Amino acid sequence: MLKVGDQIPDLKLQDQDGNWVELHAFKDKNPLVVYFYPKDETPGCTKEACEFRNEYDQFEQYQAKIFGISGDSIKSHQRFIAKHSLNFSLLSDQGRKAEKAFGVPRSLFGLLPGRVTFVIDIHGAIQHVLNSQTDARRHTHESLKVLKRITG
Repeated sequence: MLKVGDQIPDLKLQDQDGNWVELHAFKDKNPLVVYFYPKDETPGCTKEACEFRNEYDQFEQYQAKIFGISGDSIKSHQRFIAKHSLNFSLLSDQGRKAEKAFGVPRSLFGLLPGRVTFVIDIHGAIQHVLNSQTDARRHTHESLKVLKRITG
């Protein structure tokens, strides 16, 4: 798994609207919070997404962009966003290339995608990694603490 100090991989994924998003395009512009989650509409993933939605204004104070990534389809992301009024983008990683590039570990004997959040500074360097499958709310709160520290 990528660790603090590593540069984020250069990848392009499609968002819920089918637009290609390149994470490197935010370099020298915005800090990023990139969180990997197992599946749309599962209890823990819904709780996590809604926490990011509820705290979105605080992330904006740091000019941070939030991206949720899972192996779900664009259509699934569209439904998930609409149902829960999410105010940030979800990226589709159906080929698992982002999961592999970031080194996100799988749990339950390799069957279940991991829940890992990366906080990335404006230079594209990872500043924090949180790997917690069960504590979905912690991802939001720790990300905000790190953003406060790195953006001064």
